[in-house]
Amino acid sequence: MTTADDDRITSSSGNVFRDLGRPEPDLLLFKAHLAAQVAEAINRRGWTQTYAADQLGIDQPRVSHLMRGHLSGFSVDALLLYLKRLDVKLNVEIEDPVGESTGKVLVTV
Repeated sequence: MTTADDDRITSSSGNVFRDLGRPEPDLLLFKAHLAAQVAEAINRRGWTQTYAADQLGIDQPRVSHLMRGHLSGFSVDALLLYLKRLDVKLNVEIEDPVGESTGKVLVTV
């Protein structure tokens, strides 16, 4: 038996930004993953937002925005810098769909 609610359910592509029709959805998803890692690293360390702001070189309201997922004011470069300041290591895999060239690198940002 189906209900009216069942008719409104749409399967996700796995990328909410793509599902919402946002431009550059893969880049937005990457940015969201980086921000989540920054927030998780701050939480794992038990830092307050004020202390995190001091360590990251930003003000506390920006830490609050980051922790709440309000990412419009953050660049990928800034998020990578915060991960560096948190001593978080980043593994990057590069794959070109044309040809057989792939590469993996452990980056200490």
